Amino acid sequence: MLSIKKNTRLTLSLVHLGLGVLLLSGLFSKLFSISIAAFGVLLIIRSKNARNEAMYWGAYMVGAEVVFRMSGGMIFYELPKYSTLLFLGLGLVVESKKHHISISYLIYILLLLIGIAFVDIPFNEPIRKAIAFNLSGPILLGVSAIYFYKRKLYLSEILNMMFMMLLPIISMLVLMYFRTPDLQEISFSSGSNFEASGGFGPNQVATSLGLGMFIMVVRLFLSSPSLVLKYLNMIIFVAMTFRAFVTFSRGGVVAAVIVAGVFLCALFFKSSYKQKNQIINSLFLFAFAAAISWVISSNQTMGLLDKRYANEDAQGREKQDIATGRVDIFVDELEGFLRRPFLGVGASRTKDIRVEEGIGHLPSHNEIGRLLGEHGLFGIFVLTILIFKPLGFRSANKKNIFFYAFLAFWFATINHTGMRIAAPSFIYALALLNVSYEKRSIHRKQINK
Repeated sequence: MLSIKKNTRLTLSLVHLGLGVLLLSGLFSKLFSISIAAFGVLLIIRSKNARNEAMYWGAYMVGAEVVFRMSGGMIFYELPKYSTLLFLGLGLVVESKKHHISISYLIYILLLLIGIAFVDIPFNEPIRKAIAFNLSGPILLGVSAIYFYKRKLYLSEILNMMFMMLLPIISMLVLMYFRTPDLQEISFSSGSNFEASGGFGPNQVATSLGLGMFIMVVRLFLSSPSLVLKYLNMIIFVAMTFRAFVTFSRGGVVAAVIVAGVFLCALFFKSSYKQKNQIINSLFLFAFAAAISWVISSNQTMGLLDKRYANEDAQGREKQDIATGRVDIFVDELEGFLRRPFLGVGASRTKDIRVEEGIGHLPSHNEIGRLLGEHGLFGIFVLTILIFKPLGFRSANKKNIFFYAFLAFWFATINHTGMRIAAPSFIYALALLNVSYEKRSIHRKQINK
């Protein structure tokens, strides 16, 4: 079991504050991302994944994906997904201990590949890249699920893994501070804002920050034993929430609120009476911090944030489409399913068909609609596995306190940003863990005879 000491966590946090500045250099960002991929592979092979090194390196790369993209650290766009896939695959191959292999997720991967093998697709370079883009996330989910299925981990290991995921998001906070102009100089409207998102896609940035917000909530309630640490974590939470708000991308924030709520409900009902009182007291502090973030964000955007979340335009008029066109795209994908219900229109083809029909170059934001439209009946089988397999596992193993929170993050994220980033794939699979809780050692006094 990998142990991260308190002083080590503090040191790593400070290092990643500094990294946020260094990542302003695209060259440094490229070298750093390649180094993470290379060292991860070498250390996983060297250790034979004895302490789940693949999980920690994968978690770090999942957390770093958006900040690497934002800082120009990609030698190719899907590097984090491929690296995470490689880490977990290597971990399965080199580790000496036996592992439960889920046949269901092997079938899931096979069903995805059928979308390429048995559909007539004009296979040229752009199509190849489009297929890699659309399937890298789902394939990563399958490999992650195989890796984590029934894997035994202590709660402390899960918390350490989430801390590793958090570190690069802290770096992203610092990078955004330098990349974002004074908010008073930004012309906010009622739509997502690239300038306030550090010059990168607001949807991905807000999703990554939302993940960081959820991890901070977990740390506030499970890893903040002292008042000083609680306040320090609260400050980081407020900073992340503020930055997520001002992106004006609602999906990541709403997902964070849902996931945090699901986690806190699970924690509350599994706690003792004394612990319930402590949770309630902490909730007031947490709600106060969230309120501070909202008030600051609203003031900085001259009240436009309130209109954004009320689904109003800058003049205060209610918008007709709360989903900003996503519902129309989803309906279009369902129509593709109805046209070709058995094999679908083909992997990555829904976007191309919209272009051919003159609708526009509109990418899918909903993974459910994309699966149905592009994979047809096989997409239904895929969704059946994704939904019912973890629920079946849960019926026999109720120890994972994060189970519903992890599934909620996956479901909420794939319904507003698809699987553009690795986080929903990796976090979905964490719901399949077999969690153990460390027992306090009992010291018995020896009786002399």
